[in-house]
Amino acid sequence: MGYFFTADEHYSHAKIIEYTNRPFSSVEEMNAQIIKRHNEIVTPQDITIHAGDFCFGNKKDAEAILRKLNGNHVLLRGSHDSWMGGSYHEVWTKTLNGQPIVVCHYAGRVWHKSHYNSWQLFGHSHGGLPPIGKQWDIGVDNNNFYPFSLDKIEAIMSKQPNNFNFLRNKEQR
Repeated sequence: MGYFFTADEHYSHAKIIEYTNRPFSSVEEMNAQIIKRHNEIVTPQDITIHAGDFCFGNKKDAEAILRKLNGNHVLLRGSHDSWMGGSYHEVWTKTLNGQPIVVCHYAGRVWHKSHYNSWQLFGHSHGGLPPIGKQWDIGVDNNNFYPFSLDKIEAIMSKQPNNFNFLRNKEQR
């Protein structure tokens, strides 16, 4: 079982193609390509954390798309997820391979355990917001419409600077 992270799929949102200059001629092509790319790397045993803006349609539309996607899914609320109602979380936290990880639709300046160099994975900005320290935009627009594997996130974070509030930074001053 592996972990994958993604955000901002915007399934069934035709205008997102124009808004973010996505390389698709229709919403049907976009939906099909994002599903195809997801299923190329995610197995039925894997877990994918979706950090918001999953689907622009209704709950029935979202459930139909989820049935097409490999793996198990954790859906976090984003700015276009009113179909979710009140039963979904906005933040997911877990320690994987000894590393605390915080996932949220929105990027933050500080987040849970950032002073211990935890990672924050976010969406919403469609690749347009530079990371600060150990954070990364996991939106599909930032990874050729594929989800990020935990291995890829680990490789990215190994090159990121420490969080500005990391306690060791203060000890070295």
